[in-house]
Amino acid sequence: MALLRAVPPDGARARDVLRAVRRAIEGPGPAVLLGADEPVGVAPGTAAVVTTSGSTGYPKSVVLSRNALVASAFATRARIGEGAWLLALPPAYVAGLQVLVRSLMAGREPAVLEGRFTAQSFVSASRLMASSVGGSRIPTYTSLVPTQLVRLLDAADDDPEVRAALRSYEAILIGGQALPAPVRERAAELGARIVRTYGASETSGGCVYDGVPLEGVEARIEDGELQLRGPMLADGYLGEPERTDAVFLRDADGARWYRTGDAAERADGLLRVTGRIDNVIVSGGVNVSLDRVERVVRGLPGLADAAVVGVSDDRWGEASVVVVPGTGAAGPGADAVVSEMGADAALLAAVRRAVGGQLGAAARPARLLRVAAVPTLPSGKPDRVALRGLAASA
Repeated sequence: MALLRAVPPDGARARDVLRAVRRAIEGPGPAVLLGADEPVGVAPGTAAVVTTSGSTGYPKSVVLSRNALVASAFATRARIGEGAWLLALPPAYVAGLQVLVRSLMAGREPAVLEGRFTAQSFVSASRLMASSVGGSRIPTYTSLVPTQLVRLLDAADDDPEVRAALRSYEAILIGGQALPAPVRERAAELGARIVRTYGASETSGGCVYDGVPLEGVEARIEDGELQLRGPMLADGYLGEPERTDAVFLRDADGARWYRTGDAAERADGLLRVTGRIDNVIVSGGVNVSLDRVERVVRGLPGLADAAVVGVSDDRWGEASVVVVPGTGAAGPGADAVVSEMGADAALLAAVRRAVGGQLGAAARPARLLRVAAVPTLPSGKPDRVALRGLAASA
């Protein structure tokens, strides 16, 4: 049993994680425990254990082998090319971890955006990456979550340096959550080369790019659920054999598949994830996918950062609430409060029309809740446990 080197995700320094990961990938170890602070034992060949609560608040420790991480990095290189990488995500989460592994496989030190992510820090880090070999420019890559991209696009409207930084990358991988169509269109108009990725800690990070599985990855849809297989799959969950067996299935021929828990469909030869199978409410006797509702809502002007959660409802059993960041345009004072309420009533009516038109009357949100900011997890995803609590108490 190999011992793990503990590296907590909060406040973990990228260079410290990089050194630990390099020893785990290229040398004899020890493996790296990302997300806890106590040493445990794992099987030989383990490179990292990524501990995360996901969006549900239920902690899980995903065991990733050296072979799985390397296979994922090589598959990414085969799809988008090789070059220098900028780490702009927490290094102890799987997307950040993979930036480090890809850099190691390319034989290059990653650039690191330390501290708070801002448009200016992104510009500065991007400038430092510019380099060439034999007169040929070295392609650059980075991985972001949608909220980071939106922040950069907002800044790029008035700042040519941000626009130039976005255009300088051969590919910008965007994962973590669905990317609203308006955000994709804004990025394309600015000349940013966006690659939408889908994956999880259990797949060593993104393994489906722009709806197409990476080389060596197979996908199937069973009873509406997306399942994946390939050399990038995790070994399972640390200390949880029953959960491992429930999530990682074996066919009669021994083929091993990961149950993603996501609903998916194929359209025009591409995979499209439509939401979590368990992120469903029953409103008036009708099953409503909150992920589908959220996708429609985020496609509306000004609502790219909105979130949708379910709450109990005396009339319908369950209903959905749209959580919108920001206080609106109204200023302080009683008249402003009335104005804001009126504006929000109009906004909710527009949301209900859009959702009802695409998904049916039962899917229409019941309420709109404004918050200063949508709470997020360290990974950048919305904290849906906190959101449900806010919506239920409002």
